[in-house]
Amino acid sequence: MSKVRVALVMLVLFAVALGAIALLAAVHAAPLWFTILPIAILAGGAVVARSTGLLNKK
Repeated sequence: MSKVRVALVMLVLFAVALGAIALLAAVHAAPLWFTILPIAILAGGAVVARSTGLLNKK
């Protein structure tokens, strides 16, 4: 895995998770969602990136 590629993918996933937190705050969601959704975005995104070969060295 390329360290730069991994860092960029995780940075994008982190930005999406922050956006989800902002959206949850805007709709006054329950506090449980502030924990579950960002973790699911980071973990799910990493799994998808790994399975599609996005993190493989070329």
